[in-house]
Amino acid sequence: MKILKVFNNNVVLADDPRRGQVMLTGRGLGFQAKPGQFVDDAKVVQVFVPDAEHDVDQLRAFLTEIPPEHLLLAQEILALAQAELAIPAGQGLVIPLADHLSFALKRQRQGMVLQYPLRAEVAHLYPDELRVAREGVQLVRERTGQDLPLDEAVPIALHFVNAAFATDDLSRTFAMTEVFTQIFTVLESTYERSFDADSINAARFITHLRYFFVRVQADRQLVENPESFAASIRTAFPEAYAAAQKVRALLELRLSKPITSDEEVYLTLHVARLAADGAV
Repeated sequence: MKILKVFNNNVVLADDPRRGQVMLTGRGLGFQAKPGQFVDDAKVVQVFVPDAEHDVDQLRAFLTEIPPEHLLLAQEILALAQAELAIPAGQGLVIPLADHLSFALKRQRQGMVLQYPLRAEVAHLYPDELRVAREGVQLVRERTGQDLPLDEAVPIALHFVNAAFATDDLSRTFAMTEVFTQIFTVLESTYERSFDADSINAARFITHLRYFFVRVQADRQLVENPESFAASIRTAFPEAYAAAQKVRALLELRLSKPITSDEEVYLTLHVARLAADGAV
């Protein structure tokens, strides 16, 4: 590969015969290097290919600010997540996570501690993601020698949730998490009791809601069952149906989109299962 441009000591733009223009990172990779020279392959740690989500300018902006070792840390943490959570691989996931880690480590060195208001919600809604994120925080501590606060697992877990939806828009995940919390508040108010967040039916309901969000974003809500099926569900679970109507109204308000009757039917079934778990 030949160097096209040197951005700093650690980042260069190069021409790859197979992939075209690529961004390369590695400690000292750009030191005293010049355009036209061949890349020192021994110094290359990671390769990023410009795409629709991250063009050359965007990659340069991120990669010149993030130390190569933090990019490697992000890659290791995502490897854990891919093994345990089955999230997809992709360079689009490495960059935002590395950017977060780099800033979190900088804050820690400066003695700045952030409070994450969604901590309880993340623990409730995404226990598996939070568990793996805590493993990630421990990995960062071991690699850097810095005592990164365990609460940093909260935003890392949300990055994993993002990854499941193949998006780097963290604001969408925050909004989704807030809606989930509101849904449980509506249900607990309707049934006048709390629900066991660790139950299998709560996990099923949350999983259903997460994929419901994916369907809404893709404009592919469920429309597949005859009205007779919906009528039988409403008759069989009248209390759950009344609760599901409230959830549907909340979702339509928050998402600014109409929810199909089929989606309401499946909400009813999940609410009925959740209610069957009993009070805690």
